[in-house]
Amino acid sequence: MGLRFENKVVLITGASAGIGAATARQLAREGAKLALLARRKDKLESVCTEIENAGGAATPFIADVTDRASLDAAVAGTVEKYGRLDIVLANAGSGIAGPMYKLEVNDYRRQFETNFFGVLNTIYAALPHLKESRGQLGLIGSIAGIVATPNSSPYNTSKFAIVGLAESIYYDLSRLGISVTLINPGFVKSEIRHINNRGELTDKPDPVPSWLVLPADKAAKTISNALYYRKPEVIITFHGKVFALCKRFFPRLTRWGMSRMIKGRLTPL
Repeated sequence: MGLRFENKVVLITGASAGIGAATARQLAREGAKLALLARRKDKLESVCTEIENAGGAATPFIADVTDRASLDAAVAGTVEKYGRLDIVLANAGSGIAGPMYKLEVNDYRRQFETNFFGVLNTIYAALPHLKESRGQLGLIGSIAGIVATPNSSPYNTSKFAIVGLAESIYYDLSRLGISVTLINPGFVKSEIRHINNRGELTDKPDPVPSWLVLPADKAAKTISNALYYRKPEVIITFHGKVFALCKRFFPRLTRWGMSRMIKGRLTPL
């Protein structure tokens, strides 16, 4: 692909693992200068070291997207280090699972603090610099923001909100010269399905069949293409595209199929 992002400064949240780390490696190979944000210092620094050892440029910033001050500091540090900011990939997210009747309102609040308001915090922290560079904003949504799945209503709802946000600010930010790309992954290899509702990484098996899970590096290539061509929207994984089409044109069939798939697997009352 060559150095399609040569001299572009890219900030990525949630960059210590999964899609965030894989996209960081991919963009570094294509010449980008990276500001990588995450909460886990050891993992984040490991990703930065790997990129720099391969000849890339990556600077770690410990930040939590629910803490606007830490984001402001990271953005300021990025501009101080590299002199500008061209692309922001709002990738950080978490998943809270369980049937609605076993959850509480606070579970939904916690989910939205990270998955929705954390994205807003990221956008507002970077907005003045993206306006100056007439840059790009990438939002990681999910196929779950198009086709809801059972036992995941907090996560699904937060991703539906991201889809709506991206669709709306596409028009607002275009007036400032900023392009918006909504990225909706299907099942991609990451830690999110192994983290419990308290945010702890566990050794529970992935509930998704391995043949449906796309390697993160392949997802990263699709993301880099979408950003390079400033696409308004992209769905990652073939099954994600199939689910989206079915939901749009055959909603009753989709609900029937989903019910059949999860029959006997739901948490007991």
